[in-house]
Amino acid sequence: MTGATGFVGSAVVRELRAAGHGVRGLTRSDAGADFLRGLGAEPVHGTLEDTAGLRDAARRADAVIHTAFEHDFNDFGRVSALDRAAIEAFGDALAGSDRPLLVTAGMLMLAAGRPATEADRPPPAEAFPRHSEIAAEALAARGMRAGTVRLPPTVHGAGDHAFIPRLIEIARATGVSAYVGDGANRWAAVHREDAAVVYRLAIEQGATGGPYHAVAEEGVPFRAIAEAIGRELGVPVVSKSPDEAAAHFGWLTAFAATDVAASAARTRATLGWAPARATLLEDMEAAGYF
Repeated sequence: MTGATGFVGSAVVRELRAAGHGVRGLTRSDAGADFLRGLGAEPVHGTLEDTAGLRDAARRADAVIHTAFEHDFNDFGRVSALDRAAIEAFGDALAGSDRPLLVTAGMLMLAAGRPATEADRPPPAEAFPRHSEIAAEALAARGMRAGTVRLPPTVHGAGDHAFIPRLIEIARATGVSAYVGDGANRWAAVHREDAAVVYRLAIEQGATGGPYHAVAEEGVPFRAIAEAIGRELGVPVVSKSPDEAAAHFGWLTAFAATDVAASAARTRATLGWAPARATLLEDMEAAGYF
């Protein structure tokens, strides 16, 4: 498993271990190795750049779960190429076997003006640099058991260090909590422990029924997120025009202004998945975000 020490990955490790599965997790540091041992997993020292090491580790596994992704939005092309090379290395190692591979993708640009479904296709390679799902589909076309878990814009819970904490930082720095236009654009959401169950169920079922949507809430209005931040910080909640948004949100603008709602109806039916953890707005009050 890659990304085993990360925010989502560590939750997947705990879920797999609780279900009785042995886990070997990739880590680049001694601290990461100690962390994995504390979760009951066996550390494997290595990096995503070392594709030979990835192939070797995959050959010795019953299944591979790939949750790692370097979120460097200033060099997105490079990290996307690194991600694709890792998936292809796993494909080389698992070719000719029935051992499943489960990769991770996002939901941006899946659908416009409506909640995305599992039947929606990922954006073409020329339209979006990250090719995780496309790479997995190419392996599946070769007869491999390769599937994708799509994660929503916000996977929340204690220890979150992604979009919601960044929005809170921006509000603290600027003295206002903002949304774009009327703020009606939506973000799908899931608690990381609920997302972890999707990974476990999908890998146990051979990763062949996807893509899977780890979505507990179909769409939380962005304005509601901004209002929650404003309420907790005691700062005004304001609308920004599209032109003003870039100066306020920086690299986060594309996400802050985009509707990324999604359904998980097929995933729930296929896997028997029933998310049960806190909602995003509940979690923002209780999970140490402020």
